[in-house]
Amino acid sequence: MTLICSQTNLPKLFKGIALFTPGGDLIYGINPNKQSQWHVHLCMGLQEILSLTEPPHFLIPGYTATVERWLNPRTQAIETIAEIYPAVQCYQPLLKVLFETEDTVWQIAPWQEEYCSSLILETYRDQFPQLWQDHDLVIRLDSQASKQTQVKSLNSDNQNSALLINHQKADGCILQLFISNDNFTTEKTLASIHQILEQGLTCPYTLKVIDISKYPEQAEKYHVSATPTLVRVWPEPIRRIVGELNDFQRVVKIISSL
Repeated sequence: MTLICSQTNLPKLFKGIALFTPGGDLIYGINPNKQSQWHVHLCMGLQEILSLTEPPHFLIPGYTATVERWLNPRTQAIETIAEIYPAVQCYQPLLKVLFETEDTVWQIAPWQEEYCSSLILETYRDQFPQLWQDHDLVIRLDSQASKQTQVKSLNSDNQNSALLINHQKADGCILQLFISNDNFTTEKTLASIHQILEQGLTCPYTLKVIDISKYPEQAEKYHVSATPTLVRVWPEPIRRIVGELNDFQRVVKIISSL
């Protein structure tokens, strides 16, 4: 899981949509006024990023999640509605961080066989093999984001992603958060560190979450023996923060130090 951020705070009221691929990549948008063409633009974004022959409209609606934060005119209270389709409900922890919906209960959208059937989706695999590959991408695509970025997966040889990482090194931070396989703890830790980074850093950053049970070689490479551990990979020298990540000043000071 990789979280890309460019220091763009969410508006008070907004509409948002996330589009996933079968391989686990994500492209999403956040906008105060956007009501139409979201799906078209996100599909076109995937087409460009993954070099597809045409936009993958067949992913809609089965691989989407939507959020709306609105002002109830009757109560004058801000309310949030969040809906996610069954095929991608496992990504709720990531979506809660991206859309800042920690206290929101996500509603599971009704299954639609004509759009969500795995058998129907499988018929597109030969034409769009990139969608079944995990490129480790989380990309924000809207007018509020200052830039689009990609990150190279641990298992990817995508040269374009590698070049984008090198470009980002010049003006941002690359961080790796090592965790153990515990969904509740991971969600809590990710939400905490995301809040600290958004509020404390003045530069763009990439936060990559690595499960040490799946990638022990990465833990060994960065001398990680306990979780959670936050590692600043770039800029050098490498910095590590082990244990609780709730101390705002300490985390920001270590990450920002040269």
